[in-house]
Amino acid sequence: MNKKELGLGLLLVVIAAVTGAINPAFLSLVNLLNMANLIGLFGVFALGEGLVIITGGIDLSLGSMFALLGVVFVDLLTTYQVPWPLALLAVLLGGLVLGAIQGFLITRLKMQPFIVTLCGLLIYRGAARYYTSDSTRGFGYGDEAGALSSIASGNVAGIPNTFILLIVLALILGVLLHRSVYGRWLYAVGKNEEAARFSGINTNIVIATAYIISGGLAGISTVLFVFYTNSVSPSSFGNFYELYAIAAAVLGGCSLRGGEGSILGIVLGTALLQVLQNLVNILGIPNSLNFAVMGTVILIGVLADHQLQARRRRKIALAGLARTMPRATLEKQQGAVPRSADALPARTGDQA
Repeated sequence: MNKKELGLGLLLVVIAAVTGAINPAFLSLVNLLNMANLIGLFGVFALGEGLVIITGGIDLSLGSMFALLGVVFVDLLTTYQVPWPLALLAVLLGGLVLGAIQGFLITRLKMQPFIVTLCGLLIYRGAARYYTSDSTRGFGYGDEAGALSSIASGNVAGIPNTFILLIVLALILGVLLHRSVYGRWLYAVGKNEEAARFSGINTNIVIATAYIISGGLAGISTVLFVFYTNSVSPSSFGNFYELYAIAAAVLGGCSLRGGEGSILGIVLGTALLQVLQNLVNILGIPNSLNFAVMGTVILIGVLADHQLQARRRRKIALAGLARTMPRATLEKQQGAVPRSADALPARTGDQA
């Protein structure tokens, strides 16, 4: 655990303690389990967003991807009576394909990640609304996927399955990011893509796989959110969820410049974001301020990252100056050897 993660964990504990002191209902078992469920729901796709940000990119299409995959998933189960394992597989593959398309456009056609994913945000949402004629899709009173529903919205020993899934995925991605060559490649590409390419790393593959992983995690999150809401409105389902993911990643120490971040930090950032939103609700602050809170959190995170980067650059500059100072001081004390022709006598006989 680095300093950023330790500081974030302490901040999380302090805010939770203060909120609990203000309103003891915050620390009730029901509220804590509800928060754990929300942390699991939002944390799964925040992990994918974090990987993309580490490469120096960004994914603005997650919320719209949820809407498109969500209406397709519900339609497969209710209208076409597809067995839920096949419907689940179709949604997961759909997320992977959408992520691969974005990765292809970014790496092969050299388009900006912001533009590509912004277009995805518009295209996926528009396709979902057109596919459903802007109508809501739901399960009604049927039992099309009772087993999958119980898994997605169930619990083990009182702990929500969504939270357990988040922990499992965080452990897997933690090993991938922090204990594998691929993880080192991700950081290298985020720090300096051109230098990484010259060092022999296939940067296109590294960046594309980050978007593919993000799309796959979006497919998993789609299924979880569908069973959490039991319906999908293509105009509002998943709205602004990409901002939650970006805020969680930035809070967790992911630099928008790329090359920095950790899986533990993303999980802690997700937890802190949910605690802050729960704090807003418990203190009776209007829900309309949720987005203001989230925007403030992102702004503070970016400002903190900017200050840390500036401090790091100053420290590196001072370290370089300290390495050159002893040599310069030594030359001054011993007397520098004259290098100019004017400093030497023209002839030996000219000396007094």
